[in-house]
Amino acid sequence: MLTAFARAFKTPDLRKKLLFTLGIIVVYRVGTHVPIPGVDYRAVQVCVDQANANQGIFGLVNMFSGGALLQITIFALGIMPYITASIILQLLTVVIPRLEALKKEGQAGTAKITQYTRYLTVALAILQGTGLVATARSGSLFQNCPAAGQIVPDRSIFVTITMVITMTAGTALVMWLGELITDRGIGNGMSILMFISIAATFPSSLWAIKTQGNLAGGWIEFATVIAVGLFMVGLVVFVEQAQRRVPVQYAKRMIGRRSYGGTSTYIPLKVNQAGVIPVIFASSLLYIPALIVQFSNSAESGWAKWITKNLADPAAPVHITFYFFLIVFFAFFYVAISFNPEEVADNMKKYGGFIPGIRAGRPTAEYLSYVLNRITWPGSLYLGLIALVPTMALAGFGANQNFPLGGTSILIIVGVGLETVKQIESQLQQRNYEGFLR
Repeated sequence: MLTAFARAFKTPDLRKKLLFTLGIIVVYRVGTHVPIPGVDYRAVQVCVDQANANQGIFGLVNMFSGGALLQITIFALGIMPYITASIILQLLTVVIPRLEALKKEGQAGTAKITQYTRYLTVALAILQGTGLVATARSGSLFQNCPAAGQIVPDRSIFVTITMVITMTAGTALVMWLGELITDRGIGNGMSILMFISIAATFPSSLWAIKTQGNLAGGWIEFATVIAVGLFMVGLVVFVEQAQRRVPVQYAKRMIGRRSYGGTSTYIPLKVNQAGVIPVIFASSLLYIPALIVQFSNSAESGWAKWITKNLADPAAPVHITFYFFLIVFFAFFYVAISFNPEEVADNMKKYGGFIPGIRAGRPTAEYLSYVLNRITWPGSLYLGLIALVPTMALAGFGANQNFPLGGTSILIIVGVGLETVKQIESQLQQRNYEGFLR
């Protein structure tokens, strides 16, 4: 492994890409600590330093921003608006024929969809920035913090607009930095920035578990969490790499004196075809009732108390049940809209391909649907179990909702890490035919 790193830095082109990526990461991390104008930074630090400051309905967005959300910095919104815009465009591609046609146009259509994603990202950043400023002004951003009401001392319209514009510009800058990494660095820039944001919260969260522990000064809890984390990483790597390979045979054709086709290949169907999207969807959907209660004036009513007790509390049995079934539902939903068996079957039939023992056309589409449904079941159950790890941590270690080894963070960390290693490995193989991992 160390020699592979040395070879990577000895290669001039690859070294330049790695150093450029590291430079962009440094710029991104510096921006997560620069407060926006109009915010009392001392009051923010007082609330952040409290034991339960990281808890609340903003935990998911705070994790994706690398802890910048609760500190209200210029990168407070982080990469979350771009992720949301990408998911929305991907869902609308199935619904809107114009977007579906653009997707089939190749590189030109993809560039147009990327442009639409940028516009939607800016619009979502304005919307989310306005909501964050309103929440900070009302004192609801931090729960049970006496200084929460003094975070935004000047509540004039000019200061509010300045804060929203600053956070929107920060989101646009993050999006540009990610695209720079994609063009001139290693791997997908947005995924790498997301990886850095989540990894940046690990040291403080792990040390908080150690300081709050009671056994041997917290070292037993700390070691247990590390052991569980390593086991989860191994499990996630195993499942993420698992796939069902459906064999495909292409018929041999004679065109003139040349023969074409006659090759054998396969369709790789991953066990976790949906990735981390179902966990994000389920978490976001469960946050909506808590948001309604927080922004309403009826917090003492019966329905609001029921939501706070059963849905807002991640350790509540109702929350766990809804969370698990929502993940399973969204796993099947996302796989259904992202993989079209009929389109795959038509393309195979068009180029003379067939699955051995299965007739081309509709029987092939039905067979692919059958196989996909069978492997989606264990994939969705796996996602649900991985996502419940933070809940067990809350009960076992007294950790907060941003438990570092949660399902969403582990899935993203492992997925981006594997993809980045493959990118570096492919670069090395082009030069000396030795992979990054021996």
